Amino acid sequence: MDAWFRLGMSAFTLGVETNQVIALRLMRLGSPAGDRELLRMIPEKVEALAAAGLLAAGSAARGESVPAAMERVVRSYRKRVRSNARRLKR
Repeated sequence: MDAWFRLGMSAFTLGVETNQVIALRLMRLGSPAGDRELLRMIPEKVEALAAAGLLAAGSAARGESVPAAMERVVRSYRKRVRSNARRLKR
């Protein structure tokens, strides 16, 4: 399968999974659990962005192709999003 196509499919899946987490978070707003979730989101996003930057830089340093580097970043985000979805479904 073409690397760009695979990256596109991963990014599309990330978008779908992210929308699910957004919906789960919105359902908690206005409750004590929602307040905790709001406080958790900001540092979580900063950490994810920093990790993505390090992954991209590492991929570039290893001479990986752009789609391979971006796939690595998308996989990292998807892992975090799936973790949030599991936690929010409890």
